[in-house]
Amino acid sequence: MQQKSTSHFSRRRAGLLLHPTSLPGEYGIGTFGKWARLWVDRLAESGQSLWQMLPLGPTGYGHSPYQCYSAFAGNPLLVDLPLLEEEGLLAENLHGRRDDFDPVHVDYDRVEAYVYPLLRAAFLRFRTVPEMSAAFEAFCRDEADWLEEFALFMALKKAHHGKIWHAWERPYARRDPEALAGFARAHADEIAWQKFLQFLFDRQWRALKKYANAKGIKIVGDLPIYVSEDSADVWAHPELFELDETGRPKRVAGVPPDYFSETGQRWGNPLYDWQRMKEEGYDWWLRRFEKSLALYDIVRIDHFRGFEAYWAIPADEETAVNGEWVKGPGHDFFETVRRRLGHLPIIAEDLGIITPEVEKLRDDFGLPGMKVLQFAFGGGADNPYLPHNYPKRCVAYTGTHDNDTTVGWFEKEADTEAVVAYLARSDEEIEWKMIREATASTALFSVVPMQDLLGLGSFARMNTPGEAEGNWRWRMTARQMEEADWARLKALAERYGRA
Repeated sequence: MQQKSTSHFSRRRAGLLLHPTSLPGEYGIGTFGKWARLWVDRLAESGQSLWQMLPLGPTGYGHSPYQCYSAFAGNPLLVDLPLLEEEGLLAENLHGRRDDFDPVHVDYDRVEAYVYPLLRAAFLRFRTVPEMSAAFEAFCRDEADWLEEFALFMALKKAHHGKIWHAWERPYARRDPEALAGFARAHADEIAWQKFLQFLFDRQWRALKKYANAKGIKIVGDLPIYVSEDSADVWAHPELFELDETGRPKRVAGVPPDYFSETGQRWGNPLYDWQRMKEEGYDWWLRRFEKSLALYDIVRIDHFRGFEAYWAIPADEETAVNGEWVKGPGHDFFETVRRRLGHLPIIAEDLGIITPEVEKLRDDFGLPGMKVLQFAFGGGADNPYLPHNYPKRCVAYTGTHDNDTTVGWFEKEADTEAVVAYLARSDEEIEWKMIREATASTALFSVVPMQDLLGLGSFARMNTPGEAEGNWRWRMTARQMEEADWARLKALAERYGRA
């Protein structure tokens, strides 16, 4: 296999964190259309060279990008309708209801009710475009190793009114070959439709990534360590997970009590059977890395520490308190990855309870870790999140998608006296103090959430860990994107050698 270049880590860079769903747009959700390209233009013009985003997979209950129906598929809601109209796949005028959508929050139910019928109409028309039909067939061949099982899974899920897969009739839940073949014949149109949605996602995303790369922008994607229990991955490969005879998890993932929660976080994802994974040469993971590196330039591995040791919670526990640490695949896993795929452009999300063993795993493979400024102002001068303690090989953030915005954090959580004393710039707003500090640091990369560039309060927070509803909804308006202080951001990038 061809090795991926690590040249992305060869110089200082700066960038912004913004999930595509948070982009402006007329149809209730950010997409891969014109606003995404305008966003790329703004990044390039302001000396930025990184666009970091959350996972792009198809979301399930709660619309969390960290709980997707597949580790390989894309979210069809990111497909841009006007682009389909330009290609002749939509006959009707799109302008009828577009102004009815909330411009600052994604109403997922309304968006789905509006978008999916139009995507279905595009599916019915696309076969009349010969060159697109040929491209679709080529896509299906190239992506068959995951696409076939995903499309079948989604068709089965629809036929079972959205029920989780282990609640389906036994022949379908247990993947009886004869039953699945019969279902596939009877629902061929629905399966083709699911493949078509992935084709549209892939086609538009690759065009956008090509546009960004041509502007000097590297895409930083996000790879969650775990997959959802209700996913094509677990359904199609139950032997790779810790499941009981009914298909339910024996133990689930999470983290012990920490900064975010007194009872920890019970994520509920099934845990991997790492011994079985090893026996199969970590093939599923190697394919997952290959897919991620086709989508992104750099990959942030969420919950990296789980590869060294992970928190295993009995499935019948309601909180994460009564879990235990279990050794992960560690060096053996990453040695296999490096042997097969070369040195990967990976950022290790190493937040939370980090041990010397986790640090050694990260450092032995030369992976940059993460430093979050909002964590810097508790404790003494040896706090590892204070910029004077940063190693060069790390990524500095003002905050992440799991943090409050910097303005909200400063108003509600921060030791304001300690923050002001360390930053020592009373003439700047708190968000710009923090942006300046991250940009000026010795960290290889600096990344700022767009909410901080805009100086927004807690209402613009993307996610509150431990809360199942109300997250992942924030959107930036067109006016906010236009009026953001891009010149000030560019001046910082130039001053501190990141432009």
